[in-house]
Amino acid sequence: MFETILMIVALCFFPLLIWMVAASISVRTTFNKYNQVPAECGMTAREAARKILDANGLLNVQIAGCGGTLTDHYDPRNNTVYLSQATMNSSSLAAIGVAAHEVGHAIQHAEEYGPIKLRSALVPVVNFTSRLITPLLLIGLIFEFLAYSVSINISAIFYMAALICYIAYALFTFITLPCEYNASKRAKDQLEECGILNSQEIAATKKVLSSAAKTYLISFLISLAQVARILLMLLRTRRHD
Repeated sequence: MFETILMIVALCFFPLLIWMVAASISVRTTFNKYNQVPAECGMTAREAARKILDANGLLNVQIAGCGGTLTDHYDPRNNTVYLSQATMNSSSLAAIGVAAHEVGHAIQHAEEYGPIKLRSALVPVVNFTSRLITPLLLIGLIFEFLAYSVSINISAIFYMAALICYIAYALFTFITLPCEYNASKRAKDQLEECGILNSQEIAATKKVLSSAAKTYLISFLISLAQVARILLMLLRTRRHD
């Protein structure tokens, strides 16, 4: 029964990949749509971000530019909100919504929001373990192939190590979910409280942020499917012993 459930979850991997591609396209489509709609306040995304930061007493948080499109992020290491070229000086609803979302992360760190603290603690661990997953799986496959010609089968050791690494990644994607959804909620609340956008404009930015949040949910589901796939590989080696 357990193995059947694993098989079903693992088979969801490729449909989820297709869903992720579709969701990524949706994010860009939604952003581009509302990036053409200017906010009535006339503020740029940078100005809106600064206003929210100052309203929350985060005068020490800096705002800087970064390359690319939709690469906006908050870096707690240097207390800086980075806004992409498509966002920084734009007065569109999409740009202001994205900037407010990143400021939401800055507020989370300032208030020591539980999930964001745990996520930050996991970042160095996941950065290290994620680089090991593919080599471990490849080595495991090699030893599994050799196990057919020799009596010793040590592929299970490498699969187990890969499984532990991927479970860490799955945990990271799971913890990311409340961080992202909470940042979006904070963004919408701040945009309203600071009088930056009206209710109709906030509804539009909600569509942009909700579209982006969906990709984090899919990432978590994909990580679960990957864990199931590695578990099945591990169970297969056990049957060969």
